[in-house]
Amino acid sequence: MPERPANIINVADVPEERSLPGVYEAPWKPLTPATTRPGALGVNQVRLPKGRTTSPFHYHLREDEAFFILSGRGVLRYGDALYDVGPGDCISCPAGTGVGHQLANPYDEDLVYLAIGPDDPHEVCVYPDSDKVMVRALKQVGYLHRAPYLDGEPEQPKIFAMIAARERSETSGGR
Repeated sequence: MPERPANIINVADVPEERSLPGVYEAPWKPLTPATTRPGALGVNQVRLPKGRTTSPFHYHLREDEAFFILSGRGVLRYGDALYDVGPGDCISCPAGTGVGHQLANPYDEDLVYLAIGPDDPHEVCVYPDSDKVMVRALKQVGYLHRAPYLDGEPEQPKIFAMIAARERSETSGGR
């Protein structure tokens, strides 16, 4: 039998990783290591212990997200409602709806599920409970405040100084 290529792995061979601390710490296994290009579909197996959630309540502007429950029980917060979830349930969280989602485990048994979604380099994620916004392309999470469109812009846009400098350079022969 030939050696397996990198795009075939067994979940038992993947070490658990940990990301966020405290109530957000939930071990996960990246099951699609060969899928490394931006925008590619990814699958993680998440093990959510009692009293934990994997992320703050949020919604995506560009990335659809789906969860498939393998074992255990949990609670899905979807918008303003709570739903019990368990083995065999598939949860779809489409992008662009403005409806937030969050999974939590208040039960004694670990909740184990597959988290499935793309890794869009231009994703924007909104956190309604804290009013934060994540802009992946800027590698920033923070707070937005309203401002007039031209707030902070110079009276004379820089482009006009650049045009003038280019014209001076052209008339002096590029010297």
